[in-house]
Amino acid sequence: MAIEPTDREASQPPEFGPAFREQLLDLLTWRRDVRHFKRDKLPDEAVERLIGIASLAPSVGLSEPWRFVLVDDPERRAAVRSCFEACNAEALAAQDPSRADQYARLKLAGLHDAPCQIAVFADRGTDQGHGLGRLTMPETIEYSVAIAIYTLWLAARAEGFGIGWVSILDPDTVHAILEVPEDWHLVGYLCLGYPQNAEETPLLQRQGWESRRDTENVIFRR
Repeated sequence: MAIEPTDREASQPPEFGPAFREQLLDLLTWRRDVRHFKRDKLPDEAVERLIGIASLAPSVGLSEPWRFVLVDDPERRAAVRSCFEACNAEALAAQDPSRADQYARLKLAGLHDAPCQIAVFADRGTDQGHGLGRLTMPETIEYSVAIAIYTLWLAARAEGFGIGWVSILDPDTVHAILEVPEDWHLVGYLCLGYPQNAEETPLLQRQGWESRRDTENVIFRR
């Protein structure tokens, strides 16, 4: 579903005042990587609407390389969970012993409860965009998809939904489970649904896994 500009948007850009900017900051602050979901179904056409908004994201050469695969089939979902469990066991074994117990308590998946699961791929073979901007940095195809995922994340949060990005998966295994074209490269596997709770502070920060850097520590001048 393509989102078309309104007549006002076509004639002149909108103005975003202080109240909007404050709400935007709230949205950015309260966007969370959700791991605990309610099992309530999403409203009809909500996912399609959110993907339409996500497709407003910028892309290199206007290539729009994102491909959203809605994983509804129970057997495929079970196979993805098995892939996660195998990869998670490897990750646990590779942890420093001082962090292993803490890692085990994180419960890093919403794969059991989230009503919607979406695998997001980058179509590396797309002709759209005619290769513009990709000769020297072909990875911008994946960057474009990552931006679309973040746009989806914010749009979902604005409607009261949550997203959890499951990265502890083997991309080749997921590719085979979902039987997608060879040129498609997995960028993110997302769980989407209603969060069990809302927290301003990230889970990993609350549980002492890591803390945020001060902005001054990520800015460099040359």
